[in-house]
Amino acid sequence: MMNRFNRGCLLVAAAVAVVGSGLAAGCSMQNKTQAAAQAAVEPAPAPRPVEPSLHSAGDAQLTLFGEFPERSRVPFHAQAASPMEQHTFGSEGADFDVHVSPDGAWLAFSSTRHSQRPDIYLKKVGGQAVTLLACDPACDVQPAFSPDGRWVAFASNRSGNWDLWMVGLDGGPARQITNSPMQEVHPSFSPDAKRLAYCAFNERAQQWELWTLQIDQPASARMIGVGLFPEWSPAGESIVYQRARQRGGRWFSIWRIDLAGGEPKFPIELSARSDMALIHPTWSCDGLWIAYGTALLESGSDSPDGSPVMSRGDIWIMRADGTSPVQLTDGAGTHFSPAFGADGRIYFTSQRNGAENIWSVKPLPGPITPAPAASKDKPEGLPAPPAAGPAMSVGMNSGR
Repeated sequence: MMNRFNRGCLLVAAAVAVVGSGLAAGCSMQNKTQAAAQAAVEPAPAPRPVEPSLHSAGDAQLTLFGEFPERSRVPFHAQAASPMEQHTFGSEGADFDVHVSPDGAWLAFSSTRHSQRPDIYLKKVGGQAVTLLACDPACDVQPAFSPDGRWVAFASNRSGNWDLWMVGLDGGPARQITNSPMQEVHPSFSPDAKRLAYCAFNERAQQWELWTLQIDQPASARMIGVGLFPEWSPAGESIVYQRARQRGGRWFSIWRIDLAGGEPKFPIELSARSDMALIHPTWSCDGLWIAYGTALLESGSDSPDGSPVMSRGDIWIMRADGTSPVQLTDGAGTHFSPAFGADGRIYFTSQRNGAENIWSVKPLPGPITPAPAASKDKPEGLPAPPAAGPAMSVGMNSGR
């Protein structure tokens, strides 16, 4: 068992993009010879157009294009409209798997700040004190608030197997939701709070699968697809997730699957890259935007087994149809596992200061309206949701 779940035990490559050992054994010397011959006959690429230039006496120190002599150019990246803000300040252990309450006031996250194995904590967004919500000698990870803000679902191996659990914010013991031979992780509530989406590892098929269930009828669980880390849209019957391009690979892309009467439609690939993995997608509060992480690699010289290791991770957003991708973090360090807040900020884990802490960034200024609850109904045994408060204005515009 690995010491950190979100990038180890069951993250199984979700926080790193792995190049599947280059070209695999099937790429023989014959293939290399054919590739070399093909390269020899391919025409040279067309020359790039001449760049603009303005020669002046000052160019010896700093050009009018913001370039220093004898230094490589700084590539352009679209950036967020506000700087990053730090929310946890641990110097030991790690804070990760952040999720934001529906009212935007609280953070739930996993942490190893007090023990070798992660527990679930609560913290006010702007506060300092932390509350220990779920604690066990086993691992408790991946918390998710219910739409009414009264419950937190999470994954735990406290029963000897990875299962889904729920705990009420008003106290009381945690309640086990799933109890099957499969490893079940990453719960996400439906907008009506009656169902959970999650992923489960099928030992026989050797693959991660997407499942849904009725909270008050766990035996109703049904498989809806293949993939990892599903997130249910707060605006309706759509689930976004990551999926490898081939079984066993770590080149993940972002997919969406829509449900009709609980039954899945054909899956849709929203975004893919040939140079990085796209991981851990999540929805904005109105279901119009998706935040996700990217992972790049370096050779595995620093890893014990020589496998590729994650050298850089960034947070991005895109529209729900996969268009208009924008990079939000600056590429300095590793940033992963984003979660939208009601104020329009995106919260995530970053190693920016050398330790894994929770940070946030606001993508774009402007109003956005949270999606209304799909139904007033609730699962049997859950408390009634609190009375609706004033409308909130949060922070993202159309991006045009």
